[in-house]
Amino acid sequence: MNFGQINKNAINQPINIFWFRRDLRLSDNAALYHALKSGKSVVPIFIFDKNILERLEDKTDKRVAFILDALKEIQQQLKAIGSSLQVYFSTPKEVFTSLLKEHTIEKVFANHDYEQYAIDRDNQIAELLTLQGASFHSFKDQVIFEKSEVIKDDGTPYTVFTPYSRKWKAKLTPFYLKAYPTEIYYSNFYRQPSHDLPTITEIGFKETDSSFPSKDLNLSIASHYAEQRNFPSLNGTSRLGVHLRFGTISIRELARKAIQTSETFLNELIWRDFYHCILSHYPKLSKGHSFKKEYDQIEWLNNPSDFEKWCTGMTGYPIVDAGMRELNATGFMHNRVRMIVASFLTKHLLIDWRWGELYFAQKLLDFDFAANNGGWQWAAGSGCDAAPYFRVFNPTLQTEKFDKDLKYIRKWIPELDSFNYPKPIVNHEFARKRVLEVYSKALKG
Repeated sequence: MNFGQINKNAINQPINIFWFRRDLRLSDNAALYHALKSGKSVVPIFIFDKNILERLEDKTDKRVAFILDALKEIQQQLKAIGSSLQVYFSTPKEVFTSLLKEHTIEKVFANHDYEQYAIDRDNQIAELLTLQGASFHSFKDQVIFEKSEVIKDDGTPYTVFTPYSRKWKAKLTPFYLKAYPTEIYYSNFYRQPSHDLPTITEIGFKETDSSFPSKDLNLSIASHYAEQRNFPSLNGTSRLGVHLRFGTISIRELARKAIQTSETFLNELIWRDFYHCILSHYPKLSKGHSFKKEYDQIEWLNNPSDFEKWCTGMTGYPIVDAGMRELNATGFMHNRVRMIVASFLTKHLLIDWRWGELYFAQKLLDFDFAANNGGWQWAAGSGCDAAPYFRVFNPTLQTEKFDKDLKYIRKWIPELDSFNYPKPIVNHEFARKRVLEVYSKALKG
């Protein structure tokens, strides 16, 4: 389904295409810069990929609304310079097959995507283009360093964060943070009247009462990030995860600001690069394998009833339940609480981390496979640079340390002091002893 048609009569020479994906902005966009600088007329497109959308069971998924909001902003900017975004609701193969029949396309520009589906998709499109005499060009945009840009002196990848971060910082120069001045070449966008974008219902989803965090970094929050980031009742984190996920802000711009305000915040950005680096070197992670293969021998209990209580925030552990309710209601969960709920699922309930990974993938606005997989395997003990398996978060102690006045908990559990709130579904000391026995047996096996 094509929402708006390129005027074929106006195009009598080859065009280039820029394909928006995880980079929903015009400014400081690597591949867009190279597309516009190429000299050919550039037609910008976005594809609502049916291969992805049809897997989303929740038709009120807020991420679709977020993407539409971002596309509207891009369309307004393009309209102001006499151009328009072409939006499709189809599969990438069908879209490019159609475009190649209708137009003479010389090059297609896009930014790298590191997830396995995206790699396979891009290879398919590149092959299709080559058969028609066109070419596919991809660029680094969503991370500062990728793949083998930060590796050990012996050429092997880092699997521990701290030495990786040291090498990352040592390698960093202003060159890597320099913005791509796309605006210089805006005149190379293909000129045509602005098209209407699809409504959310036209692509099979429902309207939601979604509000999204600002994409501007609050410098006051950033400057106090180290002291406040672990306390979920405070407005102490950037809330920029969803903007990084969909590229509505530039990682280079954000890194420049982080360097000026907070090394702790900068380290969080480096963790993103680290997990993407791990994914590129260990593709088995995309197939559901543990980073440490011996952890695939763990005998999980995988009790469906316990899992349902965890999902709905009814475990009887307030800090866990508050986190899950926040996630279900908003698509966001505070990072400290993410660690607590992940530890609880894997260690207290002995439920496979992959169950939790999938649930987060369905619910998180800022879902990113590399970071989500890395975080879950860290909590389970099976990942690179993970918490040791014998480290079992005590939800009560975590509450005393990070939400002692219960401000966060009471916000999400109004019935906390009533008989309606459930008793704990498992005893902490019992659960701790059990998981140590189960893990020990698997790892010795």
